[in-house]
Amino acid sequence: MPSKTKIAVIGGGSWATAIVKMLCENMNEVGWYMRSHYIIEHIKLNKHNPNYISSAYFDPNKLFFSEDINQMIDYADYLIFAIPSAFVQAELNKIKVPLTNKVIFSAIKGIVPESGLIVGEHFNKKMNVPLENIGVITGPCHAEEVAMERLSYLTIACQDEKKAEVLAEKLASRYIKTKISDDIIGTEYAAMLKNIFAVAAGIAHGLGYGDNFQAVLMSNAIREMKRFIKKIHKMKRNINNSAYLGDLLVTGYSVFSRNRMFGNMIGKGYTVKSAMFEMSMVAEGYYATKSAYLINQKNKAEIPIIDAVYRILYENKDPKQEFNQLTDILD
Repeated sequence: MPSKTKIAVIGGGSWATAIVKMLCENMNEVGWYMRSHYIIEHIKLNKHNPNYISSAYFDPNKLFFSEDINQMIDYADYLIFAIPSAFVQAELNKIKVPLTNKVIFSAIKGIVPESGLIVGEHFNKKMNVPLENIGVITGPCHAEEVAMERLSYLTIACQDEKKAEVLAEKLASRYIKTKISDDIIGTEYAAMLKNIFAVAAGIAHGLGYGDNFQAVLMSNAIREMKRFIKKIHKMKRNINNSAYLGDLLVTGYSVFSRNRMFGNMIGKGYTVKSAMFEMSMVAEGYYATKSAYLINQKNKAEIPIIDAVYRILYENKDPKQEFNQLTDILD
């Protein structure tokens, strides 16, 4: 990797903070765009993000901050977007400089609501970024465990293998292992779908289902993911690899999973609005559920778990009744 290549992270949440921490292990300077002047000044003074994974400490001398997304785009060669999918378009609307000569990696696990596209496709079709300049960062990897420097794994996907290798090298460390993939579409859809299945796992837990059912639910979820992705983009892939099955399992089972937490509240009787208010964080699975359901109206894959979650979240169906029906379908 050329020594002068610059990388910047777009976003100020937990995953963005974790990615900046990983990059700082290997780079002398990392660009970091966030909207809040207060948070930037706090990190400069106190060396941590006050709102997200505050146990992760930074050397402010290694960070190039900006509240201006255009300044950060001018600064960097590689841009890693790590903001909730629901807010992507609002940030893109601020951009006044070309992106076509930049390498864009998405660390966003969701669909852009305005276009109904995964983030990579959105950058390609709406922002005219060439496909070979678009990549995806997927897990299994929770930001909280990165902060604690627990061993974690990342898959870096890009059509251009060399660009994937560049980023994989800069994210790898003694506690982060990286691998590369050319399945940019499949890994990004998997990252979106696993959030829906995590919501389902949370609903099941909130309803009082135990570990035995959770295992059956996850077993069916990975097969459902395979059917869905195959309809979207047919290619040779091993759905049992970490980028698919591994990411699904950690999101479905982990206490750090906000999507599981959101589902758990729904299972316990919270409304969608009250659950989101109480969490004060974005559960990507909520938005992903509607997008996946609408996409599948055309593709017609068999997705009983996603359908059940959709009816609960968007048609106000009773979670207990929906899961009673689901238990008769799963095997």
